[in-house]
This record gives sequence, structure tokens and C-alpha cells, in this order.
Amino acid sequence: MTQNLTYLDHNATTPLKPAVVEVMQALLAAPGNASAAHKAGRAARATIEQARDRIAKLVNAGPQAVIVFTSGASEANNLAVRGAACERVLAAAVEHPSVLQARDGIEIIPVLPNGVTDLAALDRMLEGNTAQTLISVMLVNNETGVIQPLDRVMEIAKKRGALVHCDAVQAVGRIPVDIQKLGVDYMTLSSHKIGGPQGAGALVMANCVSVTPQIAGGGQEKNMRAGTENVPAIAGFGLAAQLAVADRERYQKLAVLRDDVETELKKIAPAVIVFGRDAPRVANTLMFAAPGLAADMQMIALDLAGVCVSNGSACGSGTVKASRVLKAMGVADDIASCALRVSFGWNSTQADADMFLKKWAELYQRTQKRASHG
Repeated sequence: MTQNLTYLDHNATTPLKPAVVEVMQALLAAPGNASAAHKAGRAARATIEQARDRIAKLVNAGPQAVIVFTSGASEANNLAVRGAACERVLAAAVEHPSVLQARDGIEIIPVLPNGVTDLAALDRMLEGNTAQTLISVMLVNNETGVIQPLDRVMEIAKKRGALVHCDAVQAVGRIPVDIQKLGVDYMTLSSHKIGGPQGAGALVMANCVSVTPQIAGGGQEKNMRAGTENVPAIAGFGLAAQLAVADRERYQKLAVLRDDVETELKKIAPAVIVFGRDAPRVANTLMFAAPGLAADMQMIALDLAGVCVSNGSACGSGTVKASRVLKAMGVADDIASCALRVSFGWNSTQADADMFLKKWAELYQRTQKRASHG
């Protein structure tokens, strides 16, 4: 539990790891602009470059790769999608809004009912293609936890001469991520999904495939992202990346908590639907729906009970809407509007899982009782 809360929304943001807090607190009091030539500036620059190296190790970026720090994953996605010199952009229907809304005219690649990218459709969309094209497919979906077949996407892209951008925000630290083995041209990363601070992200460009800057006015980040670097946040990001590499095996054990919750939910309410269950998923994520039990009502009741979950992507303004990811998977509106996402993280415990199940069971039983007396 986190500060008297049962916090099960780690896909939205995961708490800072204690070592990250310690490093950042020390740097917050330190002077120095990383672009300055004096001693304090050189120290700031060294801190940034250490973080860059740690992030390179997290995804096995080769010597030709360029890592550009941004204010977060949304900016990094925009930098890739808008900055790549491509006439056409194709994006999977379940991509994050910061990809789908990054520019006009993005063509949508449909997904199968289990949330996996429709590879046959992608191949058809590229038949006879002569335009420079960017394909954007995330590695792990933020709502369902479904792992996308990037190896197959890359096969199609190479055959058709397209570049590939991969939003790997929900993948790093959870499954092995090797940008060289994947072969993608651009990869987006985020700090606050792996125990680092909010407000720091990165775009990794393999083989020096550069982009047009979207923020002008300075020479920072190899002239690809203007603005004074946030040294404490970047340092925290770098340390979180280093810790994520070490903790990856322990992270897989979260599947036990996730699977236990899934099993118990089915016992409490046999009609529960689990999304993406027949596709590969990361260990920490469960998205489900109990038909007839509206997501907003569930979230309010659980929130009052001190349990934090979500109904999907945390990219809005705190509003509760039916998941567009589920809609893209062909899920009916009345079912999608009942969906909840439970996502575990590095400090999740059995007690968290038990508390969620207890409070959700109480909620479900109250609604069933009211329905029977209705």
C-alpha cells in the first residue's frame, strides 16, 4: 500500500523508488546549467550523460544510436511522428493519443479482437507504396497489457521500405527490450513508468535516423530539442533505468498477483470479461469488465474505499470515458463502459491485491442485492 492507499494504477504512474528520490533531492540544491562551460555546468552535463548511458543500457542502444531527452513520452512520440521525414504515417488503432493525434492524416491500422495489430491489414495498406512511410506500433498496450508482435511488424516494414516507431513506455522494465534486436528506427521511453519522476522522457533514434526538431531556439540535445535540460529529473530517469534492468526478473512475479485477482474476480462474478486474455500480456496488467457495472460507479466506490484503479489511459483530465482501445478491439459500448484496469508495480503486495478484491466484492454484492430488490 502507498500512503494508506491501495495503489493499483502503476500503468498511469508508478511511485518513485527511494534511491531515485535520494539522488534527485541532492541535485535539486545543486546549481549549474548543463550548457554552461564552468565547473557547475560541466557537473550537470556529466550527470545528464551518465543518465543517457544508463538508458542506452536499458534498451541496448548501439553506438550509432542517439538519445534525446524530452519532457515525457507524449513529447517524444510527437517528436518521432511529426519529426520523421515521412509523407505517410500508419499507426495501430490502440496507440496512445500522443501518437494518434500528433499530426493530421494518420492512417489507422486495425487490431484483432484480442488487441493484437492486424498484420495482414498492415501489409495490404502498404501494397504498392512508394511514399516514405512511418509505421507506429507500441510494444505493450497501456490499457490491456497486450504485447504487440513487433518482430512481424518489422518484417513487413523492411519488405515495404518503411521506417518504424515503437512506443515502448509500458514495456521497459517489464519485458526485455532490445532496440537492436527489434530493429526499430525510433523508440519512445518514459521515466515515471519505471520508478523515476514525472516530466522526463526520451526518444531513442537507432542508427542516427534523425528528426526535425519540434521545439526550436536552442542547441540542446544535439540540436533536436531546445530547452534547458531538467537535470534532477533526467538523473532520476537514468537511475530508474538502471534499477529497472536489475529488477526485471522480480517484476515477472507480479503475474502471480495479477492471475490470482483474475481468478478470484471470475469466482465473485462469473460474467466478468478479461480483455486480451488470449494474447501475450505483460505480468502486471489486468483489464476486465463486469457487464452492467459502470466504470465510473466502480471507480468512485473504490476511491472512497481507498483503492486506486483506472478505466484505461490516464491521458485525459480526470474524466471517465469508455476505453477507445476496447472500442478499437470491437468491444460493444455497453461493455467498454464497464471496464476497469488494475495495474501492479514494483511495490505492490499481496495485501494490495486482497484489499482490491475485498472492496470490489463488497461493491459487486451491493449492486447485485439492489438489482434483486429492484
